[in-house]
Amino acid sequence: MIPTAVASCGDDNPDCQFDDGAWGYNYLKESSAAMAFLRDDGYLPHKPYSCCRNLRYCSRGRAQAVQAIKREELPFYANVLDHIPSFGYSSWLGSFISSFKYVGNAVQILQEGRAKYKETPFKVPTLNRWIVIIDRRHLEDIKKSTEDELSLIEAANETAKVDHLIGREISSNPYHVSVARIHLTRNIGLYYPDLKDEVHTAFEELLDLKDNAWKSVPAMDTMREIVCRASNRVFVGLPLCRDPDWIDLNSRFAVDVATDANILNMFPKFLVPFVSKILPNTAAGIERARKHLDPIIKERLRCMKEHGDEWSNKPNDILQWLIDEKQESTTKQLTLRVLTINFASIHSTSNTFTQALYNLAAYPQYVGPLREEVDTIIREHGWTKEAIAMMCKVDSFLAETQRLENVLSASVQRKAMKDLTLSDGTFIPKGTYLSVPTYLMHRDSTVYENPGCFDPFRFSKLRVDGNESGRHQMVAVNQDYFPFGYGKHACPGRFLAATELKTMLAYILTMYDVKFEDKVSRPASIHWDLNVIADPTVRVMFRKRVDS
Repeated sequence: MIPTAVASCGDDNPDCQFDDGAWGYNYLKESSAAMAFLRDDGYLPHKPYSCCRNLRYCSRGRAQAVQAIKREELPFYANVLDHIPSFGYSSWLGSFISSFKYVGNAVQILQEGRAKYKETPFKVPTLNRWIVIIDRRHLEDIKKSTEDELSLIEAANETAKVDHLIGREISSNPYHVSVARIHLTRNIGLYYPDLKDEVHTAFEELLDLKDNAWKSVPAMDTMREIVCRASNRVFVGLPLCRDPDWIDLNSRFAVDVATDANILNMFPKFLVPFVSKILPNTAAGIERARKHLDPIIKERLRCMKEHGDEWSNKPNDILQWLIDEKQESTTKQLTLRVLTINFASIHSTSNTFTQALYNLAAYPQYVGPLREEVDTIIREHGWTKEAIAMMCKVDSFLAETQRLENVLSASVQRKAMKDLTLSDGTFIPKGTYLSVPTYLMHRDSTVYENPGCFDPFRFSKLRVDGNESGRHQMVAVNQDYFPFGYGKHACPGRFLAATELKTMLAYILTMYDVKFEDKVSRPASIHWDLNVIADPTVRVMFRKRVDS
């Protein structure tokens, strides 16, 4: 982050490249916090000198350094982003106040900012950084950019503090992403019977319905456990996917990482490595997971050593695919990869399905058409991957749920790794964070008719009426619909997630009736910062299906 090139102090130094060294030092002195940061890290002397030859870094270099500090460590300094309009206060104290408003009212601020600035990028302050909100037309810039220009990995790493909480190798060598992208998609037909079996078994065991009596369950907790079991049937296989402690730790891990990351985001960067070592939640989850996976990994490595790359009854799951890559071989390394994949999938998938369940209970008039589709297809094709792919109305129901209740109100986040200019001429300095207001784009009246209304068959009707049927599937990624992200970094596991979600919804439609325990209308989502969360307090009632 700190530039190392020697510049100048404006004296007679023959190495001088600039003639405004005094400006550099005075500029640096504007921020005592930045001075302290640089001094503590050894980048500044504890007293000023008159000549840059006596300094570790020259005055111009220090001026560039403080700009980096203002971008990275002191988010409420807006100097390097002064050319981009702010929504809310832009002063240090004012932006700090505005950041708290953003945490509780992100959607409202995004709406008001878009109304004021239209398609022009604008910035909003969060608790630890400025975020530049860009428009739909900038999605092409993101699509065309390389990782060393606009980085999703670095944006996610900074937000979730992955390097410090999980491990630096996760972001420095994210080979698990390509494993998921290639194998999860290519092998759906092979692992679908296991996935289906786990969905069906999990529902039966967790609901445990008797006769035709209604039973009330906590919706979010129950759906999260089913998602965790079904996903881990693909990630680590039987019997671990059904182990109560494994399910509990993976259900909690995303929350633990988010909690610890929020704490770390309150500290300056130079303190983060030290504070992260005393945070207990994430580290405890990693150790629990390591104990579960250690005997499994050792047995698989033994089989590979004894039989080579192929052997009888070789597992077909993500853990084995990671081992087959031969990039890592220790229990600790492979445990971190499996936990990272769980972290990236369990929370978003379970939240999405809970939102869909609320829609099913809130709009019973759509159960009939959905059941008719599912019953017809299952009767003819059985529970197969091909049958699930034919369920256009089920797909549309889930796609519409994602459109209105996506897990993030602003997504497609990127960090600028170098200075660059967007296609509309907007200059983006290195270190700037960009995001697209998904909540607004998915409610754009120029794209969607009655955009605020839940129309479960909106996308299936478009697939019938239009020629671009693939564009209107829930796994689609385009400028009008991007709950799974956009560009080359669109979620690599979205095909597994879609298949899992559709199987779960189809099974409920086939086997159960649902209703809210004590609510008449659909419960509102909880908005916290950029997160959109299904109300975790809601209880939903199930009974065995009764045909009228």
